[in-house]
Amino acid sequence: MPRHSRHRRREAMGVLGPHRHIPDLRRIKQKSCRAEIGQDVLQHFRSGFDKGKSTMKKTDVILVTGAGGFIGGNLVSALLSDGYENIRAVDIKPITEWYQRSSDVDNRSADLLDKSACYHVTEGVRYVFNLAADMGGMGFIETHKAECMLSVLINTHMLMAARDLEVKRYLFSSSACVYASDKQMAADVVALRESDAYPAMPEDGYGWEKLFSERMCRHFREDYGLETRIVRYHNVYGPYGTYDGGREKAPAAICRKVIAAKLSGDLEIEVWGDGEQTRSFMFIDDCLQGTRLLMESDFVEPLNLGSDQLVTINRLTEIVEDIAGIRVNRRYNLDAPKGVRGRNSDNTLIKEVFGWAPNISLEAGMEKTYRWIYDSLTSDIAAHRATSGM
Repeated sequence: MPRHSRHRRREAMGVLGPHRHIPDLRRIKQKSCRAEIGQDVLQHFRSGFDKGKSTMKKTDVILVTGAGGFIGGNLVSALLSDGYENIRAVDIKPITEWYQRSSDVDNRSADLLDKSACYHVTEGVRYVFNLAADMGGMGFIETHKAECMLSVLINTHMLMAARDLEVKRYLFSSSACVYASDKQMAADVVALRESDAYPAMPEDGYGWEKLFSERMCRHFREDYGLETRIVRYHNVYGPYGTYDGGREKAPAAICRKVIAAKLSGDLEIEVWGDGEQTRSFMFIDDCLQGTRLLMESDFVEPLNLGSDQLVTINRLTEIVEDIAGIRVNRRYNLDAPKGVRGRNSDNTLIKEVFGWAPNISLEAGMEKTYRWIYDSLTSDIAAHRATSGM
């Protein structure tokens, strides 16, 4: 079928979206990387970094979705610091509720579940970092499975907009929750390799959405020539993120609980599970570096981005106690959401591709995270006292 006929058929079906802009859809399929990647291929993927090249120009229009959240807000700040001039930041939350915002950025509030909104925010964009999703910590994703799965509409509509509006490259933020649950049943878990996502049995709800969206990215690359990148985040933490309200993850939640115990003098906290479940946690600075390395690389397959420093939740609590200078009594809630028994990142592939892997220690990252949450909590308390006349 001639290309112009194929486009007319798509337009009749309503696929091209509200702009009716017909792109030059390339039919050249990029070579897929096998589960076992040869050294010659890895050398090709590394080539841009060995020479210090940067794919993104300072004047390119760069779209960051989910920019009002934790990773997105930090990414926008990092890009600004590095001199990128045309950053478009989008989030569903009102701009006044974003964790970070700058007047030097094109800030927009939009619901990317809506197809027309995706086309609107993608107009004129060269690079897309799609970090938008309805998600949170284990307490949220275990009780909001349908909401988490609806995020598939965000990635689907954003991919369609990126294809039709001729975006050069598109990065999708996936998750370690895509990995098969039967490989995560022991606390002394074997670190998860990228190939361990199949045969598929991911985290119910959230994990299935991420895995399906990974496949969508792959097929948009293979069928339409859209350059896609897929990063599998492992438990990112750090300043400027959620630490209360039900969407927070373990590092922030434990910081908040220990801080509250210290301020109140009630030295008891609740720990979900028995505390012996294991995880690895990646500090936000490592996350940002890895994300940008992947975006600017030629590596097209899903890639782990996480620390390989495996700890129990009890050990994580001890680290926070050391920072706070107190010891707390732990009340274990065995009925609380706990997730898989153990999860760790195998960083073999990222080291081969980039010669780098996340390396900021949990102790160093938690120190910075604790200080930010402590300052936020104490400033909130001071503001409350001021407004209430206490």
